[in-house]
Amino acid sequence: MSPPPRWREACSAADGDDGARATGAAPTLCKAPGGGSIDAMVVKRRSHEDGHKRKFLVVVDETQECDRAIVYAAHRAEHTQGGLVLLYVIDDQDFRGFIGVEQMMRQEARQAADLTLAKAAARARSVAKVEPELVVSEGVRATEVQKLIERDEDVAVLVLAAGTSSEGPGPLVTAIAGRSSASFPVPITIVPGNLTDDEIAALA
Repeated sequence: MSPPPRWREACSAADGDDGARATGAAPTLCKAPGGGSIDAMVVKRRSHEDGHKRKFLVVVDETQECDRAIVYAAHRAEHTQGGLVLLYVIDDQDFRGFIGVEQMMRQEARQAADLTLAKAAARARSVAKVEPELVVSEGVRATEVQKLIERDEDVAVLVLAAGTSSEGPGPLVTAIAGRSSASFPVPITIVPGNLTDDEIAALA
């Protein structure tokens, strides 16, 4: 049986916390104050300092191309003796304004997030010797990605995967790797969505 994932608590500055903490239970859900976009704040990376390690961050969702990012990041983390962080962001716009049922909808969204992250972690373990850190956050995805990178100074690379449909590479790639990439706090790796597992393993 695979060892339990290392869960992390995702907390924003608005909650009065000083960052993400390791915990033995599922991560506490945090809401993004006000939502919307934020300017990337460049925080010095500490991944090469004593007691730290280089981490690869993947934003998990239900798209097919997400699997490509997970496989690549898992291989890179293993080959570089680094870490893998899997982030799932719940879009709070889905249940805002539903008075009386908002809490129930939020709980259902959290359960779906936990299930999706568990599957993503199992996928990562199936291709590489790595134990992912799992983070759940709530708000706008691009904003929550930047906030996590600011909190965790060991995150050194964001790994995304491009969609293969005619509609383009996907909203997250467009939002992060497009206009904001010049000021993004860490390098961004975009994995082509048409690569096979073997092709990714050869590249990673």
